[in-house]
Amino acid sequence: MLKLHWIMKSLALLVLMIAFLGCASTQKQSSPGEFIDDSVITTKVKAAIFEEPTLKTLQISVETFKGEVQLSGFVDSAQNVKKAGEVARGVAGVKSVKNDLIVR
Repeated sequence: MLKLHWIMKSLALLVLMIAFLGCASTQKQSSPGEFIDDSVITTKVKAAIFEEPTLKTLQISVETFKGEVQLSGFVDSAQNVKKAGEVARGVAGVKSVKNDLIVR
């Protein structure tokens, strides 16, 4: 009976370890918590860009992965490229910004 109890505890521990490892993030995938955090950052960056008077454009796309924000799309000037990067960097939770905006 004692051996059966020990086997059941070990099996339960193994199942819990596998469950927790299944939720861990990798370099190419984010965990559910990181995905939600990235969604919040993306929304905040989009709102900050839209609220900036010089950047009122819907031609800027924002994507976030593990706190790294990527800006892509088109703007009118090099100053707007720089300004969009500055605005994105100013949002809480942003670790870095990859600015791929193109001047049209």
